[in-house]
Amino acid sequence: MSKDINEDIKWAKINEDVLRSMENPRKGYWLAIAGCLFLLAFAVVAEIYQYNVGMGPANLNWPHMWDLYIATFIFWIGMSHSGTLLSAILHIIHADWRKPIYRFAEAMTTFTLMTAGLFPIIHIGRLWNMYWVLPYFSDRGIWPNFRSPLVWDAFAISTYLTSSALFLYMGSIPDLAICRDSAKGWRKKLYTVLSLGWRGDDRQWRHFRKAYLLMACFLIPLAVSVHSIVSSDFAVSIMPGWHVTTFPPYFVAGALYSGCAAIITLFIMLRYFFRFEDYMTIPILEKTCKLTFAIAMVWTYLNIIEFSSVWYGHDPIAKELLLAKFTGPYAPYFWAMIFLGSVLPFTLAFEKLRRNIPAMMVVSLLLNLGMWLERWMIVTPTLSLAYSPAAHDVMWPSWVQWFIVLGSFGWFGLLFLIFVKIIPSVSMYEVKEMIFHRRHMAKKDIAEVMHRRATDKKPASETPGLEGA
Repeated sequence: MSKDINEDIKWAKINEDVLRSMENPRKGYWLAIAGCLFLLAFAVVAEIYQYNVGMGPANLNWPHMWDLYIATFIFWIGMSHSGTLLSAILHIIHADWRKPIYRFAEAMTTFTLMTAGLFPIIHIGRLWNMYWVLPYFSDRGIWPNFRSPLVWDAFAISTYLTSSALFLYMGSIPDLAICRDSAKGWRKKLYTVLSLGWRGDDRQWRHFRKAYLLMACFLIPLAVSVHSIVSSDFAVSIMPGWHVTTFPPYFVAGALYSGCAAIITLFIMLRYFFRFEDYMTIPILEKTCKLTFAIAMVWTYLNIIEFSSVWYGHDPIAKELLLAKFTGPYAPYFWAMIFLGSVLPFTLAFEKLRRNIPAMMVVSLLLNLGMWLERWMIVTPTLSLAYSPAAHDVMWPSWVQWFIVLGSFGWFGLLFLIFVKIIPSVSMYEVKEMIFHRRHMAKKDIAEVMHRRATDKKPASETPGLEGA
């Protein structure tokens, strides 16, 4: 059994290391904060300009009703799925290597959903009417057709955001109690409220484990259904390139793919910023890379199925659109998506590269760039090259759109970096459980070996069943 974590580390040192990380990160942390604020400032400037001028700078004209904003919305929704979904699955199957990294992965889910929720509001144009996107009954008939996939989106995403935030908070309660016992000043008051009077007695632990397992079981089908519903926005239409029956599993695989790549990026950043080399170890990084590679191959297979079904199908418009992706004005972005999403992941199959942290940082960023291009290639070519030749047009985003998209990354990064400064990004109690379990299993193995050796040394006449030998 390979060691995912240093089993000789003392429990008191675990508390000390994690609590110190919240007080004294490396200087790179503050540079990351500054970079996120810089990107966010770009988005604020662009949104103010768009608010004053109108939606013209966003190129939201027929046939380009969605384009960059909605493609980025899908990207953030997809990235959210790996954190909570993988954490829940690995918790159910008792995969110990998830324990040092699941907390920040679940936080990633919450903040990517909060980032994705900004784009429908920006897309409305009239920001003061943001409540129009809420699926509630009213006499004004805002949602006249509750069979619309857009209504399914609103219900599914809001439910997933609420459940993910609750799952993240519930799993943090024992660690918040540790912070409460060590903090002073305003932090102590904050953690006293957040820890909900946690004492850590047997009764609380039993109820905690049952509730946490129940939430994990509930979140798995919910996470799969959410991105299946997002894919239905496209699949239930009759537009070429969207009316594809494989879209639900294709979107779920793409969501897991981009989320795993983001986990690798955040893993490396937190390992460096907070000096978590003893907890976020190379063996855990290797397992995450292997999982990402497996999901990348599933995503590639579903891509091939989609292309084959269109090529051998009987829809000439869809076939023309596919050929246009191969050779038309969007071909450079299409082939970049194929290279970054299907060819580059093979670097994860080599052990030396998987253990090279700078290389994995670059690869993970490029993988997510490829997955963003995949969302872009889903939305824009279909709108540019649909059924009506009069509407054919090649679209390239304006500076306003680019600034708002870049600002969304700054918004997500800022929320995430503030979170890991306030809430422990490594689960202290689960790391302790992991070490205790490993030590217990090691002692059990030693006892079995000693017993086997003692049995082997017995004379034949003393061995049961061999008295007459």
